[in-house]
Parts: sequence; C-alpha cells; structure tokens
Amino acid sequence: MLTARLVDSGQFTVFERSDLSVLGREQAAAGAPMTGLTGVDVLVIGSVTEFGRKTEGNQGFLNSKMRQVATATVEVRLVDVRTGQAFFSTTGTGSATVEVGEVMGFGSVAAYDSTLNDQAISAAVSDLINNVVQRLKQRPWFTDVLQVRGDQVFISGGASQGLRVGNRFRIETQGETITSGQSGLPIQLPGQYLGTIEVLSFFGDGPSSEGAVTRLVAGRLPTGDLSKFVVLEDRP
Repeated sequence: MLTARLVDSGQFTVFERSDLSVLGREQAAAGAPMTGLTGVDVLVIGSVTEFGRKTEGNQGFLNSKMRQVATATVEVRLVDVRTGQAFFSTTGTGSATVEVGEVMGFGSVAAYDSTLNDQAISAAVSDLINNVVQRLKQRPWFTDVLQVRGDQVFISGGASQGLRVGNRFRIETQGETITSGQSGLPIQLPGQYLGTIEVLSFFGDGPSSEGAVTRLVAGRLPTGDLSKFVVLEDRP
C-alpha cells in the first residue's frame, strides 16, 4: 500500500524489490535480456507492528446493535543505502468499523468482515504517508552529467522531478568518500565548484528516460570522465 502511494504521488522514482523473482521469470519468458538492478538512494522498510479486532455493542428487548472495529499501527523507516543508516522513522495508526443492527427481528446480522483488516491498515498508511513524502523531499536533489555538446550540458532528470525551465544548478567534482574513524561510516568530502548551468528544455518519454538540456552561464564546462562530476541544487 505504501509503495502504491509513493508511485501515485508522482514525486519519486520507485523500484520494485519484493517481486524480483517474478520479474526475472517474466523477462525470460518474453525473451528479454535480464537487466541488472538500478541503484536507489533510499530503502523504505516497514511492517504492521500492532493489529487488533473487537466486537462491541448492546442488545435490548426489541433491538440490538453490534459493531466490529479493526485497528492497526504501521511503522516505517528510511534507510540510506550508501551508509546503511536509518535516518528517519515514523508511525501511523488507523481504524475501520462496520455497524449493523436489528429491530424486532428485522435487520442484518454482523458476519465477520475480513475487509476491515485492509481498511485499517490502509488508514494507518494514510496517517504516515505525508511524513514519509515530506522527509524524502527534504533530501538534497542531485543528478549526473550525461553529455557535453558545445556549450550545452545534458543532464538526467526533468519535469517529473520538479525541474523547470530557468532553474539553475551547479556542477562540482565528485567529492572523495572517506570512512570516518569516529563513526565507521563513509563521509563524502565537498567537491570543487566547476560551473553553473541553466535549464533550457527537456527531452525523454517518461520519468525513467527524461533529461534536461542546459547551458553554461558561469564557470567552465566539465571535460574528460563525466562520471566524476555531479549536478547539485544551486542553493545560496
């Protein structure tokens, strides 16, 4: 349910991990080449930590009323794949009810409603999804340089990632990654500023293949191995 909500938001590129074996079988059946896994920035790990159901109500001489209640608590955490560090966690709770009654023998009888389980979990996911989305959006945006052609720089990413014509970004060299002796975690040193680019237009058919055409407005163009450069938000 959480995966579906992240996809529906249109703000993230979401990769399937739970059904890789099924995907592999379908690729083989279709004669398609087996593709390697695309690296991601964040893993979303979660589970239903609490779940319960109860039946409550009252019964009188001529009428009765019964209500089934399901409650659920879902907990998720966001993990940085580069370090393995969980940097954010949040919890959501939700409930669902169904109520039936009889008057002088007329009405419905409260049978077990299995859909309440999913409804309660869905409500719990709805309770936490905004926190997850906002925390993911706070992570600094970055991308790579695809190609340099004349004074134009082609980069990954487009409108679906929030880019707009006129946006400016800076190009830096990839900072060296060093393991901290204090924490044992990798720390990336700041890169060196190379130049500033401005978005002119976009290309590509969808989020997985879109890119942007930019022009250099300050500094100098990257040369040589383009994988050694990174494009970052031009924040003050």
